[in-house]
Amino acid sequence: MQTGDRIILGTTLRPRTLDPADAYEVSSLNLIYNLGDRLYTYGLNADGRDSDGLDTNGLDADGLNADDSSDRLNSDSKSSPNPGGNSGDLVPQLATELPQISDDGLTYTIPLRSGVTFHDGTAFDAAAMAFSLERFMTQGGKPAFLLRDIVDRVEATGDLELTIHLQQPFAAFTALLAFPGLSALSPTAYGESGGAAGGFQPEQWVGTGPYRLRDMEENTIHLEVFADYWGEPPANGGVDIQIYKDNPANLFNSFRTGQVDVAYLNFDPQQIETLMADAAAGRGQAVVTQGVAVTLMVLNQQQPPLDQLPVRRAIAAAVDRPLLLDRALQGQGELLYSLVPPQVPGSVPVFQPQESADRSTMLAQAQADLRAAGYGPENPAAVELWYPNGSPIRGQAAAVLQSSIPQALGGLVDLTVQGVDSATGFSNIGKGLYPSFLISWYPDFLDGDNYLHPFLSCEAGSAAQGCTQGGAQSQGSFYWSEAVNRLIAQERQAQDPQERLEILAQIQAIAAADVPYIPLWQDRDYAFSQTGVTGVTITPSQNFPLWTIAKPGIPKSDP
Repeated sequence: MQTGDRIILGTTLRPRTLDPADAYEVSSLNLIYNLGDRLYTYGLNADGRDSDGLDTNGLDADGLNADDSSDRLNSDSKSSPNPGGNSGDLVPQLATELPQISDDGLTYTIPLRSGVTFHDGTAFDAAAMAFSLERFMTQGGKPAFLLRDIVDRVEATGDLELTIHLQQPFAAFTALLAFPGLSALSPTAYGESGGAAGGFQPEQWVGTGPYRLRDMEENTIHLEVFADYWGEPPANGGVDIQIYKDNPANLFNSFRTGQVDVAYLNFDPQQIETLMADAAAGRGQAVVTQGVAVTLMVLNQQQPPLDQLPVRRAIAAAVDRPLLLDRALQGQGELLYSLVPPQVPGSVPVFQPQESADRSTMLAQAQADLRAAGYGPENPAAVELWYPNGSPIRGQAAAVLQSSIPQALGGLVDLTVQGVDSATGFSNIGKGLYPSFLISWYPDFLDGDNYLHPFLSCEAGSAAQGCTQGGAQSQGSFYWSEAVNRLIAQERQAQDPQERLEILAQIQAIAAADVPYIPLWQDRDYAFSQTGVTGVTITPSQNFPLWTIAKPGIPKSDP
């Protein structure tokens, strides 16, 4: 293992950009998460671990994360980069307490932390935070819609008071403010005086976080501890990120030979199996958490035969999730029975058969419904299933579905599979070119709305045309439901938490009955560290905090 108080992190992913106004990939957002601070974040336990994940000194493949409550922070405390609360708790970071929300749900007033300095020495205040959020909306980057479609305006109503006015009420807005891309940026570095206005700065970072960016090269990124950080300093003396771009084999070998201290994203399933066995034998350590990414089967309701409800319901009944988990994921995932994963409040397993239900009886009914719709062994319902051929797991899953679904339905459905490169697939899915498609979804923020609204909402359409503009169109199902549109609007505006959970449950029940999507599995997240390394954790939002990681015998660095 490497010596010294710096941590060497190995990964196969190179960030495309460090500009938070344009970053919308896991690799970029994870780095921004460690370099910057936001108004709110998700808390960690005092020992740096995810509250329900694995202790890095042990091994328990069933370690999951849950819980989603709220906490408040004393504004006078000197806090860690992820202050207060258990994992999953939404807690203040650059804010000092949760927002004061107006009775109509349109105005959020947020008190801000004093004594915060940007990496270039500029003082943090409400004007700087307003600048950062406005820049996020106006630069036209990939994630700009997250705020642009919701926020009317942002203003500094005091030196340390920020006021955000919404276009319409949005109950999950505080959770959205924890999105890593909504980090505070120095107006000096990114404003007109810094030459960044009107353009992205993909290799620059000037924020307020516990690390500052030293350099960003093709295969290495170096992070230095920010001496003037407002909170507790990191548990290490800096981080060197070694990038083995698109080469899991090199990352695997480098970790096993001790060239990196910690390895995170991405390994092949076979490599994960080997590293898990190593950890169980005391050769290294593993952290395993239930991820928040989900994989769904999209069903295009504007293409026959998927325009017929009996066909969609039959395919949903025929999906054998345990078989998928075993053969496609080698057990490295969790069965998913809702569009909303179970650790997110409001999840209801609406696709899970009742305990009294017998699979053979369900399949017999599905076959009877298909025959009633005019299908038989000589003229089965022919369905094409597409998948991104850059994803080996989804390719294997498509092969499992191709063989198992027709067999389960007695040959009344004929499923063929086709691969397509990811860029082409995702540019064409909203054009209606694919009857069905396997997609994976990484949430922008941990709330049930972010698993339902992007897939089921529709701004324009009809029962006959389907969705012609909106989330359902862009995700390729073209699903249209006036009832679901109405319920989504209601849950976004509901201020009572229990009322909102009940509405989310209604939306999921309707989606299960109409079957525009079939939930298949959710990922497990894996990180590996050398023996003795402490503080390795994966948060519920799939962020990877670096400031908690320390090597044995290395004292915590001084600020």
